[in-house]
Amino acid sequence: MRFESFDFAPEILRAISECGYQEMTPVQSQAIPAVRRGRDLLASAQTGTGKTAAFALPILQRLVDNPAPVQPSNARVLILTPTRELAAQVASNINDFAKYLAITTLTIVGGGKQDVQAKRLKAGAHIIVATPGRLLEHLTACNLSLSGVETLVLDEADRILDMGFSADVQKILQAVNKTRQNLLFSATFSEAVKKLANLMLDKPQIVSVNKQNSTADTVSHTVYPVEQKRKRELLSELIGKQNWQQVLVFASTRESCDELVEELNLDGIKSAVVHGDKAQGSRRRALREFSEGKLRVLVATEVAARGLDIPDLAYVVNYDLPFLAEDYVHRIGRTGRAGKSGMAISFVSREEERTLLEIEAVIGQKIRRIMVPGYEVSSRDDLIKQLQERRRFGKRPQREDNAAAQAMAEAKLQGQRLKRLAAAKKPRQPK
Repeated sequence: MRFESFDFAPEILRAISECGYQEMTPVQSQAIPAVRRGRDLLASAQTGTGKTAAFALPILQRLVDNPAPVQPSNARVLILTPTRELAAQVASNINDFAKYLAITTLTIVGGGKQDVQAKRLKAGAHIIVATPGRLLEHLTACNLSLSGVETLVLDEADRILDMGFSADVQKILQAVNKTRQNLLFSATFSEAVKKLANLMLDKPQIVSVNKQNSTADTVSHTVYPVEQKRKRELLSELIGKQNWQQVLVFASTRESCDELVEELNLDGIKSAVVHGDKAQGSRRRALREFSEGKLRVLVATEVAARGLDIPDLAYVVNYDLPFLAEDYVHRIGRTGRAGKSGMAISFVSREEERTLLEIEAVIGQKIRRIMVPGYEVSSRDDLIKQLQERRRFGKRPQREDNAAAQAMAEAKLQGQRLKRLAAAKKPRQPK
């Protein structure tokens, strides 16, 4: 279905065309009619499905159809997001769609100067895009009123709740105009999301365009087995030899992110890092330079990467596997968008093999393994032998000893199972 099928204003259609959009995505074709009719909406849509346009376009059309001057300290539309990066991205998309309209958008997030934000809030705006915590701070300080809000959008509601904003959202709901339209978008329908939906939605239209743990068909999954201590070396080699460009790398801790970026830059691979310890300006600069192709690698933690929207991202690398198998789906959802191909690459040490099996169970497929010569993972027998030797000579434990100890425990359990099976097969002696 094409956007021309709906009665959008010529200015909006012109902006849509300049953004390169022609055919609607499934979430857009299902959500836009419901939003245009004024229905509440509960939509299951993952990152990269076009969900921002699904709510932004009909909202902009309503503002065009029902023009009204901006009221001081008020807004007609409120959009809540879990992170400042996602808020900035949503606001940027809305501004692209509204470039030929006299509609103002204001972004209110942590990291910005509160006095500057307060001054802008008192001037008013048509649309406010905000994170719950910072918005509540301004509400408490009486810098704005939400009595004029006609449409409330919760984008990535599951992440908003996962990040501990439930109480903030409840207080915001109490302050918003009660006759508003509510739109709730979430990648998953957890019990917490369902509870929130029951609280805020009135007979909603339900849109579900993806399975909870599905991955795009355009994404190719690959696993490189490698010892933990050699992951950085392998990453540099693959980026160099295979000429990877625009690589988003996930590491488990801020410290490992910093160390990895330092080593990659020493190897001549221009890289930057995004995590919670970095200043907001530094994070924005890193994201901008990465999006513009000035950086080859952007390294991020799980939380810091939420909301990152990087067009045409070709590679997502799990330097460390996520703690939760379900988060694998969210990570790789940033590549293979809009029908373009993407690569999901995971470096898996022996300690992470169990998590890998859980990931394969979640996505419903076996991931191809590629062994790189010189980076082979030690066999279980070799690991056990090495650990026994170190213990015998009283040497200090090394990092890979965790894998060896696990291997020893698995071998012991397997031996116990075999003994039990053998005992069960023995014929019982008559009494």
